[in-house]
Amino acid sequence: MFQIKICGITTPDDALLAAEAGADAIGLNFYDKSPRHVDPQRAGEIVERLRAEYSAEQVQVFAVFVNASLDDILWTIRDANLFGLEQGLGIQLHGDEPPEFLRDLRAQGLGVTDSLFQAAGHVPVVPVVRALRCREPDLASQLAYLERCRLLGALPQGVLLDSHSPASYGGTGQVADWNAIRHQRGKLLLLGLQPILAGGLTPENVAAAIAAALPGAVDVASGVESAPGRKDTAKVLAFVARAKAAFATLRR
Repeated sequence: MFQIKICGITTPDDALLAAEAGADAIGLNFYDKSPRHVDPQRAGEIVERLRAEYSAEQVQVFAVFVNASLDDILWTIRDANLFGLEQGLGIQLHGDEPPEFLRDLRAQGLGVTDSLFQAAGHVPVVPVVRALRCREPDLASQLAYLERCRLLGALPQGVLLDSHSPASYGGTGQVADWNAIRHQRGKLLLLGLQPILAGGLTPENVAAAIAAALPGAVDVASGVESAPGRKDTAKVLAFVARAKAAFATLRR
């Protein structure tokens, strides 16, 4: 799983900027109401340019969906030519998808890490990250959701904890409760999940956020932009450098 993800990429140049800065994942947003929306053709162009210089082992590509149907997800990744060992595809669910939806994804081979699938060799492992917005000062509802996933045999490979906004499914710039995440992270670790921290992160606060919340990874979109969907070179470089330094401090 990634450690630093730059989400809401809309151009090949911004994908290369994220990779050159040292991010190990990018996000392509297929939610048509987002200012960072890309269609499958554009997504394919972005990934083609990225893969010309960076392998799937260097930079993962996460396709972000909000309340999309299973068919829509499958058709989108097919039309964008994202499904393949060389593409490093992951799926991120950022809407109100129930645990049963993750089970349905597994039935299609998405989110499966079982050795039977890996042993086939030609079947790419496609991790699923579930984004959960934090409305309350604890993670009780998020943990209950993940427990339902566990009972269905459909735990995601990652859980992204974002701030809550009734008007948006993400990219709002609102800061999540770092201390609440830190206090509850042990329960996530028991499920085998390192929290991915999102929500209001910027180059100025990412080091403090990592020190406070102790996440396994960070995810940023609006905090490194000059305008919605347009990444700012200086902000991306600073964000990645400071996040890497903060994670190195945690390891020490």
